[in-house]
Amino acid sequence: MHFKWNYEPPTQQERLSAEELGEKLSLSPVLALLLIRRGITTESAAKRFFRPQLADLINPFLMKDMDVAVDRLNDAIGRKERILVYGDYDVDGCTAVALVYKFLRQFYSNIDYYIPDRYDEGYGVSRKGLEYARDTGVRLIIILDCGIKAIDEIAYARDLGIDFIICDHHVPDETMPEAVAILNPKRPDDAYPFKHLCDCGVGFKFMQAFAKNNGIPFSRLIPLLDFCAVSIAADIVPVTDENRILAYHGLKQLNQNPSTGLKAIVDICGLNGRELS
Repeated sequence: MHFKWNYEPPTQQERLSAEELGEKLSLSPVLALLLIRRGITTESAAKRFFRPQLADLINPFLMKDMDVAVDRLNDAIGRKERILVYGDYDVDGCTAVALVYKFLRQFYSNIDYYIPDRYDEGYGVSRKGLEYARDTGVRLIIILDCGIKAIDEIAYARDLGIDFIICDHHVPDETMPEAVAILNPKRPDDAYPFKHLCDCGVGFKFMQAFAKNNGIPFSRLIPLLDFCAVSIAADIVPVTDENRILAYHGLKQLNQNPSTGLKAIVDICGLNGRELS
């Protein structure tokens, strides 16, 4: 199949804007025009595009229910409740589980993880997973990359005495599950300014908020950013705004000091020693 690519010539205003931006940043006219067409029209925006800074990450507490989610997690840790980190079986779900589990495991030992079998249990909250939680004494499930439509399953979990914190990025239905907290920037009632996080990104924001609330240095999260980079690529979310920051610094981590599992995949693929981009 052949495609014909149509190029729309720049308008006079675009040319003028590109010329002005190019002069400020010492860029070629072509590169400056590409920035203008991406909506990057100011010197500061261009600098953020080329050199994304972790300091520009959005305050995680702007996400609806974030304060409730952090409070419930703190309560679980204070009461020494068993916590289960549950996630979807795709790349976004697995990296989200790895990020949240690895971060929390540094500070709390009564924690487990669960990823359902794709063929045996299917997508979402499975009855088998809930039975595993019940049988192992779980009182709080942090669910990642699924759960936003699991109304019946989460109601059943409540009957078992198990609370849910949902971290999802899929568009919710009008009626959402009765979870303790629902972290999802695509909620219609959520004013969080960036709507296109992958779910590993949502999990990262949760851990960022938890760290901030508990006086844990942000630097403790940086070694886990490689999970975000892989998730952003695999889930094909827009590499803009927060995703661009997480991907940029995640790739640096992946190249310099990757997590054990990702390092193994890099080695198996024969990419060891090559710069990943």
